[in-house]
Amino acid sequence: MAETKPDKPGFFSRLFGRKAEPQSEPAPQTPQAGGEPETMPSPPATAADDLTAAPPTVTEASPDTPEENKAAPELAGADLQPVEGLDPEGTNPQEPQPRIVTEAGPELRLDVTAADLPTFEPAPAEVVPPPIPEAIPEAMPAPAEKRGWWQRLTEGMRRTSSSLSESVTGLFTKRKLDAATLEELEDALIQADLGVPTAMRITEAISAGRYNKEISPQEVKTILASEVEKTLAPVAQALTIDRSKKPFVILMVGVNGAGKTTTIGKLSQKFRQQGLKVMLAAGDTFRAAAIEQLKVWGERVGAPVLAREQGADAAGLAYDALQEAKANGTDVLLIDTAGRLQNKAGLMAELEKIVRVIRKFDERAPHATLLVLDATVGQNAVSQVELFQKAAGVTGLVMTKLDGTARGGILVALAAKFGLPVHFIGVGEGVEDLEPFTAGDFAKAIAGLEATP
Repeated sequence: MAETKPDKPGFFSRLFGRKAEPQSEPAPQTPQAGGEPETMPSPPATAADDLTAAPPTVTEASPDTPEENKAAPELAGADLQPVEGLDPEGTNPQEPQPRIVTEAGPELRLDVTAADLPTFEPAPAEVVPPPIPEAIPEAMPAPAEKRGWWQRLTEGMRRTSSSLSESVTGLFTKRKLDAATLEELEDALIQADLGVPTAMRITEAISAGRYNKEISPQEVKTILASEVEKTLAPVAQALTIDRSKKPFVILMVGVNGAGKTTTIGKLSQKFRQQGLKVMLAAGDTFRAAAIEQLKVWGERVGAPVLAREQGADAAGLAYDALQEAKANGTDVLLIDTAGRLQNKAGLMAELEKIVRVIRKFDERAPHATLLVLDATVGQNAVSQVELFQKAAGVTGLVMTKLDGTARGGILVALAAKFGLPVHFIGVGEGVEDLEPFTAGDFAKAIAGLEATP
């Protein structure tokens, strides 16, 4: 007897996961009493199960294809609805069901309603715990030891002293003192901005009685420090406040960036520590930042600040400040001015106007006019002193930023040329980094020598 092959599932059966029902529904079989049917029908496969499988394709009918599949091409272009009573997904028959649309050609298009799409619960948000704070140390570290002025000075002058020390050591190590050596030393001193007259005087002092002889680098440094101190000693003068003149007026001048406003703040704190009543005048009306900066210093040191809006007349503000200081019994009045280049005639003329207006109130004022110089400008400081002295009558110098340059020798050149008193020098940004000038300490620091105990 020939073996019959099982029927191959047709297109409709593959789509809904079961064989198509015959046209005439057979009568249901009733199980015998007390028994169970021989076989239990397997649960119907759902359309969702088939959707997870590989996508269906439409192929040409072949001689081995069952009859129901041979008829499938005749249904091209027609909408196929599920057989009545068939619930392939187990859903409510009243709800819209998937609709199968076939088109002529190799592709099959499936229209699915939004209700048939699977839904997913969003994953819960990840809660990141706060970072665990670091353990607080049981004992706070001891504060750094406060550095003395000599240590701050030598560290600030290190770039200048290192440049000179390297030149001296290289020239006088196992070498006799001759004309070529002296010439090279003189060039090194000039490059350090000590000035030509000072450099010539130092080389003459070194060569005296030592020509064509060996000399140690340490001996050369000692002679260098001695000659520098001789030049600086006459100008190392402290700023003295005459308390009989109330207010004692100090006018601060200088170019942009020299550090006038910061120097005013540092000086006002030193005066306050001496028990003097201080007042500040924000005469740099060209820069709003300068006005605010001076206000901050006033709050820090406990000194009132007279200020006007940006662009106000600086001369009028200085006059108002003098009247206010006189009425309040102020001991020291420090007047800030706008930074101006020494080669701008118009701005220098305005500075002259400020001086004239101050003298209308007090013919002896300003009692001190301090020119703040930036050490990093080198030889340009010479022209600044010349022009500011002509415009405002400079009475003393304050040299700042000596810690930022290898050209600290310019202070020696200024002392030799102008002989103006040098009141303060600065080697840092802190209040304690601006100190009265002393010739001996500066000379030793620039030569790279240790302080004398």
